Amino acid sequence: MSQDSEQPEVTSSKGRRSYTGLVRYLARRLVTTVILLFGITVVTFALTNLVPGDPVAAALGQRSADDPAIVARFRAEYGLDDPLPTQYLNYLNRLIHLDFGRSWQTQRPVATDLKRAIPATMEIAIPAIVGAGVIGLMLGAVSAYRRGKITDQLLRLISLVGISVPTFWMAIVFLYLFYFKLGISPGAGRLSPGAPAPPRVTGMYTVDALLAGQWATFVDAAAHLALPTLVLTGYTVGLLTRFSRTAYLEVLNQDFTRTARAKGLPGRTVFFRYVLRAAAVPILTIVGLAFGSLLSGTVLVERIFSWPGLGSYAYQSASKLDLFAIMGVGLFVGVVYLCINLATDILYAFIDPRVKVG
Repeated sequence: MSQDSEQPEVTSSKGRRSYTGLVRYLARRLVTTVILLFGITVVTFALTNLVPGDPVAAALGQRSADDPAIVARFRAEYGLDDPLPTQYLNYLNRLIHLDFGRSWQTQRPVATDLKRAIPATMEIAIPAIVGAGVIGLMLGAVSAYRRGKITDQLLRLISLVGISVPTFWMAIVFLYLFYFKLGISPGAGRLSPGAPAPPRVTGMYTVDALLAGQWATFVDAAAHLALPTLVLTGYTVGLLTRFSRTAYLEVLNQDFTRTARAKGLPGRTVFFRYVLRAAAVPILTIVGLAFGSLLSGTVLVERIFSWPGLGSYAYQSASKLDLFAIMGVGLFVGVVYLCINLATDILYAFIDPRVKVG
């Protein structure tokens, strides 16, 4: 009787310790994240200002750049006359107020441009990583389970082709085949010419069209979304298949799996009950990095499909030496990877009980 009454106190005590450890871990990671964010601002500012070329000439054009009055007015407007340390401190002060500066290629705040570009990239990155995750991890499991057999060799060849073929070449081939030759896919862009964009809620046309009940717009946006998503999925599937296969095989060679097989457990039981869970931690890491790579913008794929996402915005900013836009993109990419690393570190504790966040 007394033992039963004491058990909830023990469980509650363990729960409190676990919760306290998680809070402490999150606090430490938050401090580390702030320090890393500061480092990212230093790196992006330094690299942007070390890029060879004259940003004034790139922004104004050669004729206007030859006029000293226009150049002086431009440099004063964007604070380019100040010493670099002063420019950096001004940049930090604006960042505290969530002001990324003003782009001189669009004449809009960089934050406004990012709000337009990021959802477009997310619209192809999210389905690409979901599809690649499901297909790639499944193929990697099949390849590892059928190690050394014809199925394994075929899947290894397919994954090798997937990661070896350049994404821009695959995008060109898909666009030529499915749009130009077969005519079963719409052209580049997010919507067909003349098609109205749905009311903006998330910035992702398929989601916004569903929320507004515009079914024709949803079908059109989904059709335009198919090819770029397929290209990115194909490359990511190859990457995840090869990496997950390696992770599965590494676990299969460990002592506890050999012991399970020696006890007479069927191979499928050992694989699905023990191997998949033990290999989840390194697989989660590569999935997070792949998702971060997709979210940070796939420049060539977006340019080929005329997709106005973060990759296209980064390319246009670099070609015009748009300093504030380049720094805004660099800062966003850094934040994406910091958030993904934090999320994967926290998930480790839930996937593998041997990992303690406290």
